[in-house]
Amino acid sequence: MTSYRAIASDSIGVVQKVLVREGDYVHEWEPLFLIETNGGAMKKVELGVRGFISTVKVAPGDQVISDMTLAIVEEDRKPAPCD
Repeated sequence: MTSYRAIASDSIGVVQKVLVREGDYVHEWEPLFLIETNGGAMKKVELGVRGFISTVKVAPGDQVISDMTLAIVEEDRKPAPCD
């Protein structure tokens, strides 16, 4: 069974960098986006799953809010060599 997870923003701000593209394989806790918050802090968006990026919904310069979906990842549930 295929499982999908949303990658969501945890703050309000502006997307500075999109570090992934559709089809990329990402590893757990890999930086996926950089967001500059309204307070001027730079935050990394990471996710504790691995898999393929199926959809990217934002681009650099886009305004984001808390809990806004930035991308969708198709989880890879096969055991990793380090599991």
